[in-house]
Amino acid sequence: MTSRQAYAPSLRLEKIAVVRGNRLVFGALSVMAGAGDVIWIRGANGCGKSTLLRLVAGLLSKTSGEISIEGNVALADENVALDPNLTVERALRFWADLDAATAAERESALSAMDLLGLSEVPVRFLSTGQRKRAGIARVLASNAPIWLLDEPYNGLDSANCARLDQAILKQVAAGGIVLVAAHQAPSINVAHSLLLDRQGIAA
Repeated sequence: MTSRQAYAPSLRLEKIAVVRGNRLVFGALSVMAGAGDVIWIRGANGCGKSTLLRLVAGLLSKTSGEISIEGNVALADENVALDPNLTVERALRFWADLDAATAAERESALSAMDLLGLSEVPVRFLSTGQRKRAGIARVLASNAPIWLLDEPYNGLDSANCARLDQAILKQVAAGGIVLVAAHQAPSINVAHSLLLDRQGIAA
């Protein structure tokens, strides 16, 4: 989040239910977050972690409940959403331009995920871990105050996990909100940790 963000972001989900394919993914789920919060979402495969993030991103519809979001959101999931035929820098620039990010902000995002040395490499030639880092860099350069990170540590080595931790801490220190869906326990201080079962929050 940059100084151009003129308001404090907030996120409120109240008694949310989502049904997909005649299956209740979760029901009566409530989540609240404000500026500077990190929420770590954990749970077994199929419990609804990705569904929750896609719901907040506006890519899925709720069955019932209320959602209130103040501030733009940026999602990083298994879909890198970068043109495979463009170089990393040009692919990132496409989205950064839509988000009115500056060249310095693009470079900062690439640097944060150790991609400056790969900026002229076509996206299609990146390894799995490099593509993951490029997708995260897209979020870093988005100027969105709310980040939604779906299993962002998968495919990253320890050095790049540490870089991601630093990026998250920098985002919340600037007043942003970060939701992280991850199997592993939090590696940084978090505002809340949610453990989802198939009916919502188990603990």
